[in-house]
Amino acid sequence: MEQPLLRRGCCSYSTLKAWLPVLSWLPRYKLQWLQMDLLAGLTVGLTTVPQALAYAEVAGLPVQYGLYSAFMGGFVYTLLGTSKDVTLGPTAIMSLLCFSVVGGQPHRAVLLSLLCGLIQAVMALLRLGFLLDFISFPVIKGFTCAAAVTIGFGQVKNILGLQGVPHEFFLEVYYTFHKVPEARIGDVVLGLLCIALLVMLLCMKTSLGSDDAPYSNFSRAARKLVWTVATMRNALVVVAASLVAFSWDAYGHHVFTITGKTSQGLPPFRPPPTSDTTANGTIVSFGEIVEDFGGGLAVIPFMGLLESVAIAKAFASQNSYRIDANQELLAIGVTNIMGSFVSAYPVTGSFGRTAVNSQTGVCTPAGGIITSVIVLLSLAFLMPAFYYIPKASLAAVIICAVAPMVDYRVVANMWRIRKLDLLPFVVTFLMSFWQVQYGIVGGVAVSGALLLYNIARPQIKVSDHGMLVMKLGSGLSFPATEYLSHIIHTQALQASPPRSVVLDCHHVSIIDYSVVSELRDLLRQFKLREVQLVFSRLQPSVLKVLEAADLQGLRYADSVEAALQMESGNSLITTDSDWHF
Repeated sequence: MEQPLLRRGCCSYSTLKAWLPVLSWLPRYKLQWLQMDLLAGLTVGLTTVPQALAYAEVAGLPVQYGLYSAFMGGFVYTLLGTSKDVTLGPTAIMSLLCFSVVGGQPHRAVLLSLLCGLIQAVMALLRLGFLLDFISFPVIKGFTCAAAVTIGFGQVKNILGLQGVPHEFFLEVYYTFHKVPEARIGDVVLGLLCIALLVMLLCMKTSLGSDDAPYSNFSRAARKLVWTVATMRNALVVVAASLVAFSWDAYGHHVFTITGKTSQGLPPFRPPPTSDTTANGTIVSFGEIVEDFGGGLAVIPFMGLLESVAIAKAFASQNSYRIDANQELLAIGVTNIMGSFVSAYPVTGSFGRTAVNSQTGVCTPAGGIITSVIVLLSLAFLMPAFYYIPKASLAAVIICAVAPMVDYRVVANMWRIRKLDLLPFVVTFLMSFWQVQYGIVGGVAVSGALLLYNIARPQIKVSDHGMLVMKLGSGLSFPATEYLSHIIHTQALQASPPRSVVLDCHHVSIIDYSVVSELRDLLRQFKLREVQLVFSRLQPSVLKVLEAADLQGLRYADSVEAALQMESGNSLITTDSDWHF
């Protein structure tokens, strides 16, 4: 009876399902799905906890803030998400961006989550997801490679057990090498062992699908065990390292740098702070905080949306289903808004945890609820145990997580396919070491300039058939009018004697007032010189605009051949003269 009632209201049941995708799959939920969702949620949860602790370090926040940020996404995405695989939570890139904007201040990180969520939700409601299309692939790759280097090197100090190393990248590099003699042997040994173990377990998991793997003859149960152990490698390594640190500490040997005291229990549900107080008691207003955020308020929401939607599209294609990009934006926005009420910093989709979710066989977004419950249980009962987690083990987890993001092969591919694409890649990569958000803005600016240049300088092929035939290789918009006019003047009007021109407009689908004004002037110039400008293969939409503009001397033909025949007394002379501009 509910559906007919809803249809009588202001919105139909199908509209409600579009805004709440959970209504599409919940009525047909099966017991078999529950079993797979439980398994996937448990597996992802055991991956999420150690990663969340580690990413809080990248964000410069106390480790519990990583867990505060890791559970709200599971609940919200179950209601609003359109991908069965995506898991929302802290990621390396968002943590780095957060640190670059708030500098490790928890109150500001929470407020940043609220503002980012509001921006993302408004973008979703206004259907502005298309703006993400203006961030090109070279910019994304340049940023992710630079972020991986920045995050990875930033953890070297924790592997070495160094103190007092600044966070600014170039100073961090200098002081890390300068303080190498102060490295703590215990942290170095433990960190390298953790990295080696993580790499070994990852190689085991990668090799499971290979026929020549050392354990290819294992039984199915044994291979499943190897896969499970390798998938939960982060949790296993952190637990093992914590036991080692606890054992040494129990005997009075403090050889490791440990996480130390953390806040116990669940975070309170309260609105995020809209003001801040400095160490000397000065109150910083909401407006001043927002002003301090600067360009980060544009970069972080966009990068969060870009990262999550890209992940959702990739796994939707892999598993043969479709997602709604704008609905994904809404899910991320609401997650960040609600997360700010439980002291979370901005989150987005995680590629690594989404891959684990998919490989474990998750059937619906409900697997995220299980993951969130595990995080909440960790907050409620396990926080005292986190005291002994060595920072070197968390650093090892982060380094192994970001290492695959450094994709050197993409540089070779861009060099081979289109060398000019390396320009926004290099600009983004280098500027990101100065300020992360400046790198993205710089890369987008360079990409935009290249895009505008291609629009303003369309390829024009000129051939001589008695009349000059100028074929536009792409569309015609107002930035290109001056260039087209220049080519026509130099090749035809300023020639001795002046030449008639056939303008092949087959690829022109839309023109604006500036183009029409320039064409009116060109037609007048051709008439003064007693030669012709003939348009050929006009699209109906363009022809309609030209006729409405009432251009004096407008002549057009259905084909180039017909246009050539319109020149009185001119035979169809074909030569081999071709020029490209």
